[in-house]
Amino acid sequence: MRLRAGELLALIGAACVIVSLFLRNYENASGKLTGLDTFGPALALMLIAAAAALVLVLATVTERSAAIPVAAAVWTSVLGLVAVIAAIVRVLERPQHATMVCAGSWLALGGAVAILIGGSISLRDERPSLYDPISPETRPPPAP
Repeated sequence: MRLRAGELLALIGAACVIVSLFLRNYENASGKLTGLDTFGPALALMLIAAAAALVLVLATVTERSAAIPVAAAVWTSVLGLVAVIAAIVRVLERPQHATMVCAGSWLALGGAVAILIGGSISLRDERPSLYDPISPETRPPPAP
């Protein structure tokens, strides 16, 4: 198992997004609102990006060829960008008449940025894979 910096950063970002669900994201007159209390389209997009980051890590750990991890890195980068935009919208919006943005929203934004950067780094990392490349078996020349 060899995770590179991009995959580790994406994994940390996914963990931040998931943890942010249970932290206080907003505060309003009636109390504290967690990510689960204010679940909406933006949060769903961030969770999809977190799932893509987890797929990237899983594909890298179990790789037999470079095709699946590269495809996972592409999707993680694209969904990471969508998640960053969604997280910015969540920080700027004030659901249910919220008066204050709390740590959970900022953690989700940081996690979304980490997913985006981790996916991008994973795409650009050209170090060799875990397995040696297959080389054809040499045959002796034919007899005259």
